[in-house]
Amino acid sequence: MDLTGYRAETERMLLRPYAFDDFDAFHDLHSRDDVARYLPWPTRDADASRRALGRHQTLRLEKEHDGATLAGFDRASGRLVGEFVLFLRSTEHRGGEIGYVLHPDFQRRGLATEGASHLLEIAFDTLDLHRVVARLDARNRASAAVLTRLGMRHEAHLVENELFKGEWGDVLFTV
Repeated sequence: MDLTGYRAETERMLLRPYAFDDFDAFHDLHSRDDVARYLPWPTRDADASRRALGRHQTLRLEKEHDGATLAGFDRASGRLVGEFVLFLRSTEHRGGEIGYVLHPDFQRRGLATEGASHLLEIAFDTLDLHRVVARLDARNRASAAVLTRLGMRHEAHLVENELFKGEWGDVLFTV
């Protein structure tokens, strides 16, 4: 599936691929310590944000480990709410993974649930995936609550499973 040129509207957001013109909003999101806290990358400076935005231009889900990111924009203000990513993890087993990052100004409004729900529609209805997981830092209770609202179930708690920003961290798997 090629998501280049993809556009969709949810109740409160426009979802579309990032454009290079989105750099300022993208960098504002990715340069925040409070955003990067539970993410597998450090807070990004301008150069790292530029490189990451370039990687987000790949929007094909065809082979294992391909990923596509949709930027979510508030329909009322036009501001970047956050990003929603779908990975194709296994073509043989039709497995995927979702993730999301929200700007703190838009947290606790149900927008992560709204955007991630749209990703699940793409995953199951369009890509015909059999199973979609989410991996998250066990300390990220807000994200775990989003996954519960989506109807996903907690399946595993891996203790000190990954070296995360210099310390061993627990990982939750939700399906």
